Parts: sequence; C-alpha cells; structure tokens
Amino acid sequence: MTDHIQTVFELQLKNKAVLQWSTAQQRIVKLRQLRTAIEEFEEQIYDALQTDLRKSKFESAVTEVFFALSEIDFAIKNLKQWMKPKRARRTLTSILATNRIYQQPRGVCLIIAPWNYPFQLIMNPLISAIAAGNCIILKPSEISSATSNVITQLIKNTFQAEDIACFEGDRAISEFLLQLPFDHIFFTGSTTVGKAVMQAASKNLSSVTLELGGKSPVIIDETVDIKDAASKIAWGKLINAGQTCIAPDHVFIQRSKLEEFIQQYKEAATRQFFNDQQQLDMAQYSKIINRQHAERLMGLITDAVDNGASIAWGGEVLWPELTIYPTLLSHVPLDSKIMQEEIFGPILPVIPYDDLEMPLNIINSKSKPLALYIFSKNKLTVKRLLKSTSSGGACVNDVVIHVSNPNLPFGGVNGSGIGSCHGIFGFKTFSHERSVAFQSAFNMSQLIYPPYTKKEWVMKLLRKFM
Repeated sequence: MTDHIQTVFELQLKNKAVLQWSTAQQRIVKLRQLRTAIEEFEEQIYDALQTDLRKSKFESAVTEVFFALSEIDFAIKNLKQWMKPKRARRTLTSILATNRIYQQPRGVCLIIAPWNYPFQLIMNPLISAIAAGNCIILKPSEISSATSNVITQLIKNTFQAEDIACFEGDRAISEFLLQLPFDHIFFTGSTTVGKAVMQAASKNLSSVTLELGGKSPVIIDETVDIKDAASKIAWGKLINAGQTCIAPDHVFIQRSKLEEFIQQYKEAATRQFFNDQQQLDMAQYSKIINRQHAERLMGLITDAVDNGASIAWGGEVLWPELTIYPTLLSHVPLDSKIMQEEIFGPILPVIPYDDLEMPLNIINSKSKPLALYIFSKNKLTVKRLLKSTSSGGACVNDVVIHVSNPNLPFGGVNGSGIGSCHGIFGFKTFSHERSVAFQSAFNMSQLIYPPYTKKEWVMKLLRKFM
C-alpha cells in the first residue's frame, strides 16, 4: 500500500504543474463530475451512513449529502469571480505601478477526514481544493469503514489518480501520508491528533488547516423563551447522537430558569427523537460509533455522578445497539471529567449561574471553543458576551446553523483550530495569494536609491505621505 501511495504522490507532484494552468471552466467540469458521482452513489452513501452511525436517510441527506451538493453549486456559481486577479492600491514608491493579487493552487494537498460526518467532512474540503486547482489525496476515517469504502469507490470511478486519489487504511497509513512533503494538509478531528498532524507537517514546512473541536458552551439568560431555546438546543445536541464538533457541549443558565429548561429540554427531545409510545425511536436517533466511544461517554456520566452530579433525565445505555439515551446532568462539579474534555455525545450538563461573570470566567479560563451559543433578547448582554469571549464561530438565539452558510468562514481559533473553510474561505485555504507588482516605465523607486547625499527633500516628501 505504501509503495502505491508513494507512486501516486509522485504522479501528483508532476501533475500539479499542469493543474496550475487550469481555467475556471476546467475546474467547474471536475466539480460537476463530482456532483454527478455523488448523485449516482447517493443511495449507497445513505446505506453506509446507516451502517456506520445508524443515521436516518433524512438526517444523512440534510447534514451530509445535500450539504456537499450545495457547496459544489456555490463554488460553480462563484469560481470565476474568485479566480479573478484582485487590484491592490498603489503606494508612493509604486505610484505608477500596477499591483495585483493572484490566487494560485497550493499544489498537492492531503485531506484527512473524521468519522462523525464521514461524507460531508471529506467532501467539503475536497470541493474547495478542486476549485482552487490542486491535486488531492484523501484519507477517510477507518472507523466509519462503510462510508470510507463508498467514498473510495466514488473517487476511483470519477477521477484519475494523478488528479485525485483516495486511500483507506488505519493509523499507519495516516502516519505514512504525513511523512510526505505535501504543499498543504487539511485535517479534521480531535485537538490531540491535530497537534500530531501539525508537528508532522512542520518537518516539511507544509501549511496546515486544522478543524478541531472543544467544549462549545451555551449561555442562556432570563429574557428568552425557554421552550424555544430548549427545542433548538435539543436538536443541535442530539443530531448524530451528539457526535458533532459544534454540538452544544454544556449549558449555563440563569438559576431561576434552570428547572423550566430541564423540563422543556425533556419535552423537546421527546418530540424530536421518541415515538408515540414515548420510546426512543431508533429510526430517528443515531448510535454511538463504536463500543470504545460508548464506554468513554458512560465513564463521563459515572465520574460526574460519583463526584456529586445528578442525572436529571436519561443516563441509560443499550449496549447491543450502542445507544446512549439523551441525558441531562445537574449539580455538575466544575472539576469533573465531563467539564474538562469535549463530550461528543448526547450528554448535556446544565449549570446554573447568578451573575454572567461566572460563565464568562469559566469559558475564558479554558481553551477557545469552536462555537459559542448565546440565548438572550438583551442586545447589551449579547454584545458583552461576544466582546468578552473568543470562539471559532458563534450563534445568537440558535445553535449550529452558522456552519450551513457558505458566505461565512467556518473554523476554530487556537485550540479549536487553525484556518477556515466553506465558500471563498475554503477556496483561499487551498490557494496561495501571490502578490505581483508590474512596474511602469517611469520608476519612482529610484528616488530612494543611493547615494543618499542631497536627498533630504526625499525624506520630507516621504514623511509627508506616510
């Protein structure tokens, strides 16, 4: 396998010089080929996601397949404009020069995808990399093996290996790929693995985009409609059984609203994921990816309870089905494990506060989250919370939806990620912005050439225009 990877990598190194000259129309042809292939493989994709995560067809369509198709359509519509050289303003020393910024392909790019949204999170960066004119090697997650297999077949059937190739395999394959001198590496996954990817990339000075995670908090004040907030949070928390990088991780709520929120969250989750007999609807509710992750999640509940937390709702697990019921925890100690690491499951700690300084201090004492969610009708409160915190993205009076807008950059900051994706931001991620100055026949720069005697007037002129 490694010999084959090496061969393909070398083919792509040669081919990147060809793709560097590719036009918008040629790249659009590839994007349309990808769109056609996705539609041809659509039912197989749904079956694979059902196998890996027990995702319903509707959820798979909305959060994975349609998401990718809309990203393709957006790129096709805007690519010609994105590729146009951009004008840059002149300065005194280049007052007669023409200045432009060109978008160049980075070259040969590696995309390493995770298992939680195994189709969407490999397709979106792939779309951006194609739009930017790169050669690409894909490494889907071996944990979501059914989806990885479909992706590999889709890519093999659609593209030549010197353009785009996909390799399945375990950690050893990822480690081998990371030894190669890629021009850019796009990784989506945990912060721990992201650090290892960045360390490996540094040996070849490969640029990186890291889409990581973290503990995305929710802050709810006393001004909001609790029923509405609970419904939105239940949906954002429980799609894909909480295995979403921007899922609400925990909730800070004004103490007087605590009990109402717990009740409304139960009712919202029941409406969305339980059937008429008040039983968890397995056709609507995803499973945990594997037993190892299910054991980790149940361990977090056990640790929290052992340290004084209460299970306000849920807490059950069906081991044969790898299904953890929607769970609410109250009275959660802030030093418990569940408050220290990203949950990545259907467990929601609810923490009351009396003053906004409490959640602000906790949020700002931890690594910057990928998302921050604020529920308030008070504009001054919203402004204060946004100004006083840092996160990759944020939503006010909703959750998760910012990821669906290709006009917004999506990415983390520091511990939750480096760089951004989607729309033009993904295109720029896989491009190098090359500055080019076209000097005029009359060269003003010679005014600053030596010798420097009798050039006091030049200094005065420069200072005047600085």
